[in-house]
Amino acid sequence: MSKGKIKVIDREGKLHELEAEKGLVLMEIIRDADLPIEAACGGCAACATCHVYVDNDWKSKLNKIEDEEESMLDQAFNVKENSRLSCQIEYNDDLDGIVVTLAPE
Repeated sequence: MSKGKIKVIDREGKLHELEAEKGLVLMEIIRDADLPIEAACGGCAACATCHVYVDNDWKSKLNKIEDEEESMLDQAFNVKENSRLSCQIEYNDDLDGIVVTLAPE
């Protein structure tokens, strides 16, 4: 299986089910669906404008947070325990159906 779905809750609370392709990062999938995610740095973990909250049921399926992502989140606003940068989460079969919420701008 190389295509699946991700579920994105936008800043107004609306749920969007997006087709996801293996190998893309969540930021690219969200951006390509024309949802309001800035992704100013283009996926280099250098800006935190792709900040999302990962549904708690999915946190354990993600790769461990790397130092540069953690450092960027330390500078972001509205950070929670389940905060991640969507540019650092590569979609794979284990993440089919993952639910993320766009963090406030």
